[in-house]
Amino acid sequence: QVQLVESGGGLVQAGGSLRLSCAASGLTISRHVMAWFRQAPGKEREFVAAIHWSGGNARLIDTVKGRFTIARENTKNTVYLQMNSLKPEDTAVYYCAADQYYSGKRYPEYDYWGQGTQVTVSS
Repeated sequence: QVQLVESGGGLVQAGGSLRLSCAASGLTISRHVMAWFRQAPGKEREFVAAIHWSGGNARLIDTVKGRFTIARENTKNTVYLQMNSLKPEDTAVYYCAADQYYSGKRYPEYDYWGQGTQVTVSS
């Protein structure tokens, strides 16, 4: 049984930082594309970042480039989203997702999902 468990969310002031973690079990992250999505109230789930199983080809949306970094630690079977210079518009529930092949922005294409972790950025 595959499980993705996110942690690290919380309340932070604008300009602050958080590091989200996604611990995987039941799958090997080194053989999957790992991604982060977010969903703000009343909005669609939005792709944030993905990293290919090879460790390269990290992708981030333009609005977080230069502020967020996605990384994987295969020995811990965990993927991270380091978020710096946070803005109120980053407030959302952040989800970890995994797929064996797909690395794009369409959330229905991902096979596995975590339960989400809330990130709230106050102004």
